This record gives sequence, structure tokens and C-alpha cells, in this order.
Amino acid sequence: MTFTSAFTLSVRPDNVAVVTIDVPDEKMNTLKAEFGAEVRAILKQIRDNKSLRGVVFISAKPDNFIAGADINMIARCKTAKEAEDLAHQGQQMMAEIHALPIPVIAAIHGACLGGGLELALACHRRICTDDGKTVLGLPEVQLGLLPGSGGTQRLPRLVGVSTALEMILTGKQLRPRQALKAGLVDDVVPRSILLDAAAELATKGHPVSRRLPVRERILAGPLGRTLLFRMVAKKTAQKTQGNYPAAPRILSVIETGLTHGRSSGYDAEARAFGQLAMTPQSQALRHLFFASTDVKKDPGSAVEPGPLSTIGVLGGGLMGGGIAFVTASKGGLPVRIKDINAKGINHALKYSWQELDKKVRRRYLKPAERDSQMAKISGSLDYRGFAHRDLVIEAVFEDLALKQQMVREVEENCALHTIFASNTSSIPIGDIAAYAQRPQKVIGLHFFSPVEKMPLVEVIPHAGTDEQTIATTVKLAKKQGKTPIVVADKAGFYVNRILAPYISEAMRLLSEGERIEAIDQALVKFGFPVGPIQLLDEVGIDTGTKIIPVLEAAYGERFSAPASVVSAILNDDRKGRKNARGFYLYPVKGRKSKKQPDPAIYRLIGTSGNGKLPAEQIAERCVMLMLNEAARCFDEQVIRSSRDGDIGAVFGIGFPPFLGGPFHYMDRLGARDVVVALQRLEIQYGPRFRPCEALLRMTEQGETFCPAKETDSVS
Repeated sequence: MTFTSAFTLSVRPDNVAVVTIDVPDEKMNTLKAEFGAEVRAILKQIRDNKSLRGVVFISAKPDNFIAGADINMIARCKTAKEAEDLAHQGQQMMAEIHALPIPVIAAIHGACLGGGLELALACHRRICTDDGKTVLGLPEVQLGLLPGSGGTQRLPRLVGVSTALEMILTGKQLRPRQALKAGLVDDVVPRSILLDAAAELATKGHPVSRRLPVRERILAGPLGRTLLFRMVAKKTAQKTQGNYPAAPRILSVIETGLTHGRSSGYDAEARAFGQLAMTPQSQALRHLFFASTDVKKDPGSAVEPGPLSTIGVLGGGLMGGGIAFVTASKGGLPVRIKDINAKGINHALKYSWQELDKKVRRRYLKPAERDSQMAKISGSLDYRGFAHRDLVIEAVFEDLALKQQMVREVEENCALHTIFASNTSSIPIGDIAAYAQRPQKVIGLHFFSPVEKMPLVEVIPHAGTDEQTIATTVKLAKKQGKTPIVVADKAGFYVNRILAPYISEAMRLLSEGERIEAIDQALVKFGFPVGPIQLLDEVGIDTGTKIIPVLEAAYGERFSAPASVVSAILNDDRKGRKNARGFYLYPVKGRKSKKQPDPAIYRLIGTSGNGKLPAEQIAERCVMLMLNEAARCFDEQVIRSSRDGDIGAVFGIGFPPFLGGPFHYMDRLGARDVVVALQRLEIQYGPRFRPCEALLRMTEQGETFCPAKETDSVS
């Protein structure tokens, strides 16, 4: 494909050149290798025009400056050398921009990320809008990479090494006022005057070098720098558990540039970029990026969605309050909460107020914006205000009869087109719809706790749900800022079904004498954000174990957990963090002490706690059961694709992102190796590890779960 008009040059009456960025036929501006010749031609015109006083780079897109570089450029690289050459090309283009003899200003509105920020850093000054859409960052680490067009060298010198390390190591994005305070931009202005303000800045001549804060100047010295890098390296290793090779390479490249000069830094940056692009971790993270982008585009059904103007929520508890909050604050939709008592409604309203007020204190929102969002949430003890709700989300107790009653009441009090969406984690949607007058309008919409933080929702149609209901529910989930996957109406749906054997195996390990912290640490080392026992404490032991009998009844013994352990814990009134009594002891509110494993657990369940199983074997037992169950879900079409299965596991339960999700991981291992590992565990520990038919078949036929081809998107 030939690109002829991504960058255009014009000259203002004040003799300031304006380079407008507008990639044809694309919503987002992204940098592509094909643009190199086009940009160089424009730079030559600028150099040849001796009357120019300055240059402004600005985007013609309504909500982004440059959102990053096209990841397909990396996907097309077959060797580290090809990816390294790609980085050198980017560095050279940025160097030519920086070398222009007249002031160059980046006028930023909207997302300025990755290669977009590297272009802005190559300019002599930067000015951005005060708009909420404007964010600046270098998120390459989230793809297992580092900035490859000079970002690792320019950012530390502009904002200081500690600020730069935080941004590059975490992918943190700065809002306009944060960017101004950090020295990343020189001014923040309303969007209406962005171009004029940038042009005026260009006519003022080259900027005087910004003086860094005292702390950053100290850290820039040899001693301060050594101590900083040593401390950051230690913290980074603890956080990544050695699973993300980009992190130590980022530290090394930045330190090389600061110690040995820019030229050495640029060479180290390009070399590291090339090598990281070939790592399985980066390939897995890029796979997830493509997959999540794909899911966001997936409407869930070929049918057009129905209306979505007003939403209802039944139940003002923790889940109901969270659902109402994201519906109003992210979806921008009016939401009416119904509860059987005022306390529930007040709880939900208070929750939303606290979350919005927190955003005001952190300057994410203005007080007027908080008040406007809060005004979208109302409550009632009856169905007043529900007559014209387009969709009602039920978030009451996990009780089938109660949920069936809710269906009946919604059908009696709402419109004929109103969709009833149940936030159930275990009850079949077909059972909830069993007595419905309009079963085609009943669907599952399973949120994860805490609602405002967890990105995934499962959309669960039963056999009688119509296609428009699916499409409308998927559309709502996206409005709420969620990533929806459509899953089949089978016990446990998808996420809880693959999570249950993982948790159950952790309980078995505990009953065999392994220590609480040893089990959790083994899975954290493997790459999960928290271990399975801590996860059970966080979810609530009573809640987390409720689904196990449901799954055991549906699928048999492989879902059974050690009954003595579960009953002993629950009978001792241990629910986890929510009542400060679980597998861990929680500090008294106000104290700074950390939670500790409760040694009383071992006596309670009748074990010694003296197990010595290696961490690798602990992790293998839990993870292999999860993988085996995921393969069954794929084979039974519980999920529509391996893409959905990977996204569901990573976004729903924190499956290690650097492994790309269970299906990408199994493809990397190879079905044969997964089967061999399961067969070995079956001999050691019993039939629950027996490889499923899908894996055996794939081994025989040499099949994989995931399509080999990566699709188009941006970084």
C-alpha cells in the first residue's frame, strides 16, 4: 500500500511551517516505516525555505496526536537484526527532526504515546491541550519492548532519570497538568488555541535548557545514579519475578546512555529493541494486544443492537453499586438502583460518590464533572422509574428462586423490549429464564469484583436468547469500559470453570502439608498477580468455594476439593479479608503491619505445614489443571475462540500476560508436551490430571489452538 498524504506541509502568514499528521483511512495516527521518505521530503523543504521562523507538528485527528507505532512492523521482522534496523530508522528520523535549525514544536491533543511521544521528544518544545483525552506516555514495556526511536535517551535528560524510569518501566501515562509539572511539556492550553499557541512558541527562538529539580540533579550524578539504579533494579525484580526481560534491559539501556553518552545509548537502545522483539514474552504480549483489540471490535452478533438510553440495577450491594458506578461514570448512562431497603441504595450512592470524589482529589475530574456523573444515579425502593429502562442488571444473592422472581417483576414493570441481564457467577441462565414470558430477553452478564477495576465481563446467552439481546448487552459492556467475551451457558461458564480446579489443587496441596505462603509464592513466581490462596481470601472463602459443588455436580470428581479443608475453614467463620479471618491474619485497621499466614490453619485442617515440594512442582500441578480445563472449554465451544479464552483468563483471573493466555501458552509448549506433563501427573496424583480428548487429538494431528497470523493494530 502506498501512503501519500499522512504528513502534509503548509506555511502560515507568520512564516511558521505546519506539518499536519493525518494517516488516511485510519481513526488513529500511527507511525509506519513507509512514512520515512515522506517525512524526509518535508524536512528537506523546511531546511530549504530560509524564511521560516519555526515548525509545528500537529494532528488532524479529533482525539489523538500519534497513538504509537504500527506493531505490524515488528510482527513482520523475522530476526533481531531486522527489528534493530527498524529502531535505527526511527532514531534517524527523530534525529533529523531535532537537527532542524529553527524551533520545532509538538502541538499535542489526545493520545501521544510510544513513537508519538518519541517524535514529540525529538521536537525542541511541546505544548498540549487541557483536554481529558490528552495523555502522554511510553507504553512499550506492556508489549515486552522498550522505546526504540530514542525515547530511552531523550526522556531522562528532559524530565530527570527517576521520572523517566517510572514512566518507561511501568508504561505510566501522564495527564496534561502532570506532564507540565514533570517538564515533559512547556505549556497546557485550551484546544481552541493549540495551533496559535504552538506557532507563537515557535517564533520565540530556541528554548533555554530546563533546570531539573534538585532531587533529579542529585540522582543525575554518578553516586546518586548508582544508588537509584540499584534500588530500582531490586524493586523491579521483585515486581516482575524475572518474567519480563524488557524491564532489566530498559534499566541497562538508560544507564548506558547516561554513563557513556547518547551515541552509546542509541546503539544500546536499538540493539535491545531488536533482541526483545524476538522474545517469546514480547510475542505473547503482542498476541494479547491484537486479541484485545479484536475483541473490542467484535459486536458479539451480526444483528444491530437495540436501544441503550437508560439502565436499571437490582440490588445496591458491592456488585450492584459497582455496576451502577461504571454505567454512569464510564458509560454516561442514567442508572436507577432498586433495593428492598434504603440502606442498600444509600450504600450504592455513597460508593459512587467516594469513587468520583477520589478522582476529583487526584485531579482526574473537575467537581462539576463529578456532580454531573453523580446526578445520573438514582435509587428507589420500588419499580418507579423502571418502565422505560432498556436493560436491567440483576445483582442480588446467588439464589435461583430469587433471580426467577426478579425476572417476573421486571417483565411486569418494564417495557416489552427491556433486557434482563443476570450478574450470576454460577447459576445457569437457562434456569433463570425457565419461567420467563420473554426468555429471548434474558441473558447473563457476569462482572468480576471489584467491578470498577476488573476489565472483563462474560456475556452469557442461554439457548433462547435472541441475537439482538446479545448485541445490545455486548454494546453496554463496552460502554461500561469492559472487555466482553460471549460464553456458553454451561456450569461455571468459562472463567470460574478454569479457575476452580486451580484453586482446588491449591487446597489439596495445603491438605498435603504445603505451607500457605509456599503455595502462593510459587504461583506468583510463575506469573500470577496473587497466589490462589490469597485470591480465595480476597474474593471471600464463602463466595469462592460456593461454585465448587455446582461444578462437581456438572462435571464429576475432577472438580472436587478436599471437603475437610473447606468445611473446617468455613465452620471457623473464616471468610477472608472481608471479615479479617481467612488463611491470612490481617492487621488491625490503622496499623502498618502486613498480613501474615495464620499458623492456626494447619491445626484446624489437621496437617503439619511442613511440606517441602519445590515451587515449580506446586505451580505445575495448579496450572496444568487450569490448562486441561481450558482445552475442554475450547472443545465444548464454551468459548467462541482461543482469542476469547486467552483474553478471559488474562483479564478475568490474571493468567500471566507474558505467557499470552492459556491457549497461546499451550501452543508455545506444544500439545504433545502438555499431554506428557499431564500423563506424568496422572500417574503421580490420580485421574483428575488425565489429558482431555481435545489435547490428545491435537497431539495426534499436530494442531494448534491459535491462528498463526497476527492482525493489524498499533502500539
